[in-house]
Amino acid sequence: MSYDLFPDLEGPSVDDLAEIEQEMPLIEAEVLLLDAQITILSAEPAPSDLDWQRVRRAQRRVLREARALLAARATSPTAAVA
Repeated sequence: MSYDLFPDLEGPSVDDLAEIEQEMPLIEAEVLLLDAQITILSAEPAPSDLDWQRVRRAQRRVLREARALLAARATSPTAAVA
């Protein structure tokens, strides 16, 4: 049995979902970076070279995905509206 606690609220619109879908590669890259940073912080006795390489790789991926998202938004027809 499910209860609708907020029956008057609407969910995200189709445009909202499309925007979230467009941002997913960046979100996934940020999650991987966070995971790599947690590994560094919890490494015993010390982080390995491979751990640091993983952080650097994740940082580069975040930057790459952020650039791609900004480029996609700059060329989209709704960029001037937003």
